Amino acid sequence: MIRIQNLTLQRGPQRLLEDAELTLHAGHKAGLIGANGAGKSTLFALLRGELTPDGGSCDLPADWRIAHMRQEIETLDRIAVDYVLDGDLYLRQVQRDLLAAESAQDGSALARLHAELDSADGYTADARARKLLAGLGFTNEQMDRRVGDFSGGWRMRLNLAQALMCPSDLLLLDEPTNHLDLDAILWLEDWLKNYPGTLLLISHDRDFLDAVVDHIAHIEQCKMTVYRGGYSAFERARAERLAQQQQAYDKQQAQRAHMEKYIARFKAQATKARQAQSRIKALERMEELSAAHVDSPFDFVFRESQKISSPLLDLSEGRLGYGDKTILEKVKLQLTPGARIGLLGPNGAGKSTLIKNLAGELEPLSGRLVRGENLTVGYFAQHQLDSLDSKASPLLHLQRLAPSEREQTLRDFLGGFDFRGPRTDEPVLNFSGGEKARLALALIAWERPNLLLLDEPTNHLDLEMRLALTMALQEFSGAVLVVSHDRHLLKSTTDDFLLVADGKVEPFDGDLDDYARWLVDYRQRNAPASSAPVNADKTDRKAQRQAAAALRQQLAPHKRQADKLEQELGTVHEQLAKIDARLGDSDVYEPGQKDELRDLLARQAKFKVREGELEEAWMEALELLESMQAQLEALS
Repeated sequence: MIRIQNLTLQRGPQRLLEDAELTLHAGHKAGLIGANGAGKSTLFALLRGELTPDGGSCDLPADWRIAHMRQEIETLDRIAVDYVLDGDLYLRQVQRDLLAAESAQDGSALARLHAELDSADGYTADARARKLLAGLGFTNEQMDRRVGDFSGGWRMRLNLAQALMCPSDLLLLDEPTNHLDLDAILWLEDWLKNYPGTLLLISHDRDFLDAVVDHIAHIEQCKMTVYRGGYSAFERARAERLAQQQQAYDKQQAQRAHMEKYIARFKAQATKARQAQSRIKALERMEELSAAHVDSPFDFVFRESQKISSPLLDLSEGRLGYGDKTILEKVKLQLTPGARIGLLGPNGAGKSTLIKNLAGELEPLSGRLVRGENLTVGYFAQHQLDSLDSKASPLLHLQRLAPSEREQTLRDFLGGFDFRGPRTDEPVLNFSGGEKARLALALIAWERPNLLLLDEPTNHLDLEMRLALTMALQEFSGAVLVVSHDRHLLKSTTDDFLLVADGKVEPFDGDLDDYARWLVDYRQRNAPASSAPVNADKTDRKAQRQAAAALRQQLAPHKRQADKLEQELGTVHEQLAKIDARLGDSDVYEPGQKDELRDLLARQAKFKVREGELEEAWMEALELLESMQAQLEALS
């Protein structure tokens, strides 16, 4: 297991962790969350042995194999599939030794090394690497291209595939979903659910955390607090703790009053009914969750447009693409005020192509696109972060849009996006991806759009900013069309889905769970003929048996612990039954039995507390056993 005790970590003058505690047992999957700069990546470096503690200790088994997702690529000339195979260092060493033995014509060494190669599943390594790449969205043709031919986002996918390829007891993943689309995220979820080792995951995707992890380690104010369950369970537990603070209560009541006033005014009006429903959704969640985010540095809205048209935009018989290449045909789409649409579809199907045509970055190859007289588009896409003026500050960017506005008004507005103090006047040059994304959203929000076209707006945003964006979109009265891999954002801000696939744009009648099932069918329909070796299935079964054996080995100590807790709980129940029986005897309430009665009540209270502790621990042990048993059955 991983055991961190009284850990202090410091980077230069900045103290990141102080007296931090963390215990993770083998097989646990934990999400590591906290504000940017809180020390999450530094903790990963410590676990990899790249740093030493400034105080306290960090211990993990010496024989554990650690795999991690690298953040850079140095070998651009490697073929993609070979680069992924390089993640299995032991396999590569055996292969090198085999070449040396063949050159030396060493028969005994060849026999031994071929046995080691078989033990390492080396004969199907290429097929397994290609399966990983396919799951992460690579085509067969891309798998044989140079690493240097890929963009930065696709190189990060290669780094992820390399980490997954490496046999490991501990897997460290730092923002693995940042450069993935929804399809690849769903595939990665399934892969990680079946991973038999210990997982520590940094992520800002709450639905991904909920699906994968069973613990949350939260870093805040140099301390680390561990919560059982996924992100939603963490959010509830933290909300319960912070709700006791008067600040949380006051803020929550003010937000509730604002939303209830809006609902009361507009619920009965047809033109505002959809916006009222969005606020009702937010109100339902607020009681449970707002206190968990009382200290959020973000508080903003999209300024309301002063004029509006209906429809805002009307596309009919659209043929969309690039040059002579058609991506989508016969596209019919009308966007009216209040429309809230999420775009779904496989990678490369044309979602971004559609948004670029609606935003005016591309023109339809044919068809009719009519824009409303008062249409004002707020368009967000990742390439816009690179178009920010690197020498200009956030304040200067906003002053260029509003040269006659008071400076303090602009500073107050930027403060809602957490640009405060000196940061407001610093050039964008050294900003992180998250800070650039926040600035781009701030510029859009200032412009009073009545149509928001958002292409992956949550990339690089942390959990608090994602929640603030979700709340701002729920408040927004215009139309929204969004592509996002953040399922929580899609579920909270959209009313309808459009499916972009097979050259068409059609309504999707279902939710995101239905889309996940559709995607499985789509992949099966479009799967190319397998080029895997004939013994790949045999090796897959062997890998499953090995994973099952490892899981059974981890299962035994948890089973013993559950049995021990059940036995102790039975003993406590027996003691409580004896005490209850004695308390049911009227003799014990005689004046001469005061000491015995006091002793009985004290023992009853003590055993009741212990009963509660044991029941909670026993139920958690049973839940863990059930989860591991389910994984074992899936591998059988």
